[in-house]
Amino acid sequence: MRYNFGPTHSPGFKPWAFKKRCIFRIGYKMVKTIKSIFSKYITHGLNRGLKECKESITVLTVLKLTNMPHSYNKIWIHAIWSTKGRIPLISSSIEQKVYPFISEQLREKGCPARLINGMPDHIHCLFLLNSQKSISELIKQIKGSSSHWINQNNLISEKFAWQTGFASYSVSESVVEKVYQYIKNITIKRKAFSRNITSF
Repeated sequence: MRYNFGPTHSPGFKPWAFKKRCIFRIGYKMVKTIKSIFSKYITHGLNRGLKECKESITVLTVLKLTNMPHSYNKIWIHAIWSTKGRIPLISSSIEQKVYPFISEQLREKGCPARLINGMPDHIHCLFLLNSQKSISELIKQIKGSSSHWINQNNLISEKFAWQTGFASYSVSESVVEKVYQYIKNITIKRKAFSRNITSF
C-alpha cells in the first residue's frame, strides 16, 4: 500500500507538522482498512446468523408438523413387594379387600392397574406408570397408604407392615400378555401353598 504525503522540501517545510500529518494519514488509512475488514466479517456474521435462524425455524416447523410436543409415553411396570419378614398374613379374605384398595390408589395417581395378585407373603402389581411419577415414590405411597388402611380397619389381629424395599421391572408391550398370565397363574400357586399349610 502506498501513501502520498506531499513534498518534503517545499519552502516553509515544518518537520513537526509533516510528522503530525503522516501519523494522521496513516491512522486514517488504517482505521478505514480495519473498518472495511470488520464490515465484511460483520455482514458475513449477520448472513450466517440469519441462515441459522431460518434453519431453526425450519426445525421448529418440522417438530410442529410431526406433533413432537404431544409425544405419548406408555410404560408398563411389574412391581413386587412383600410383607414384613415375609410373614404370610394376606389371606384370601384379606386380599379381596386389599387388592381393590391398592388398585384404586394406583388409579387415583394416574397409574391404572391391569392386574394385582399374589401370595400370602407378597403381591405382584402390573400397571401403567404415569410419566409424571417416580416409581420409587409411587410404591412408597402405595405401601404406606395400604398398610395404614389395613391397620385402621383391623383386617389383621397384629400390626401389619410391608417389608422395606420392592422390585420393579419395565415390561415391553410385546410381552405384557405373558406377564399378565404369569401374575394371573399365581392363584394356582396360592392354592398349592394353602394345601401345604393345611396338611401340617
